[in-house]
Amino acid sequence: MTTSVELCINIDVPDVEAATRFYTEAFGFRVGRRLGAAGVELLGGPAPIYLLPKQAGSAAVPETVPPAAATRRTFERHWTPVHLDIIVTDIEPARARALAAGARPESELSDHLWGRMALLADPFGHGVCLIQFTGRGYDAITTG
Repeated sequence: MTTSVELCINIDVPDVEAATRFYTEAFGFRVGRRLGAAGVELLGGPAPIYLLPKQAGSAAVPETVPPAAATRRTFERHWTPVHLDIIVTDIEPARARALAAGARPESELSDHLWGRMALLADPFGHGVCLIQFTGRGYDAITTG
């Protein structure tokens, strides 16, 4: 039995308009729909991105007991194992465009067997990687 799976990406931000400007200027996404107070839909990638207004310090999960600090939203730079990889064809101008739009650099460009990468953070503390595949891309490191 096969099932059809769809994916959308939700990004919590404290300022939807500032986030909309950043993601459209930095990465070329475009506004699909404005969802009133619920947020903004961005299109242009393989899955829609929804920018959702969430205030710093708000609970990330419904509260039934006093929340731990780890369950409160923070928009300083934070680490999570889930982040965006933005695939680009030319990494230098893509990195420059992202920095001009407000991204924070977290490394210089790095070279790998599969291509090049730039580590960034968006203005809201979320990690974003720019990836430029070269040669065989990830097939260069595939083992199975």
